[in-house]
Amino acid sequence: MRARKRATTQATIERAAVSLALKHGYEKTTVDMICDAGMVSQRTFFNYFGSKERVILGSAPPMPTNAATADFINGTGPDVLGDLVETITTAFVNHEPDAALLRSRRAVIRQTPELASKEIARIAEAEDQFVHMVLARFQAQGRNETTTPDLQDEAKIIVSLAVGVVHFAVRKWFSSDLVGTPQEVLRSSIQLLRRVTHFHPLPPTESIQ
Repeated sequence: MRARKRATTQATIERAAVSLALKHGYEKTTVDMICDAGMVSQRTFFNYFGSKERVILGSAPPMPTNAATADFINGTGPDVLGDLVETITTAFVNHEPDAALLRSRRAVIRQTPELASKEIARIAEAEDQFVHMVLARFQAQGRNETTTPDLQDEAKIIVSLAVGVVHFAVRKWFSSDLVGTPQEVLRSSIQLLRRVTHFHPLPPTESIQ
């Protein structure tokens, strides 16, 4: 009950903050305005978020769980790119994002250079973690820099392609003419990726949890 109440309060504050920033601009939106719109005290606001920047940016991009990361690293299939996309996007879908809030948040970030640079830095940090995951999988498969001198660049290219596919899936999920669930968008994106990279699509009976 307490966790549910906390999540509800946090979501209320976030929606109020992003809505105000979208309407008035980030610079002109104050903590007082957010607290009034969210019907919370400043003490509650700072306990949850700590700053105006943090409430507008929101949580860091959801990362795969330790179990999902271990499954990816220990994967034996040749489709490292497809497996990475599935691992990343499944973490995103399991996070149960609020599509309307994310659309508004992205709009505020795009029109605010200060926030855009912070978001780029957060994405770069996440990409670095994905590169380490791919390199760990290569190592588990017996590959290393001695036998493949450009192995790290290979990992970076895989991550760049994977992130591009994730962005495609998210944009498609945000589109107003979307038909289907986030899981179906995810499955379609992975099938397209495997078609482009010449891997066979997943059988239609399989599902992504």
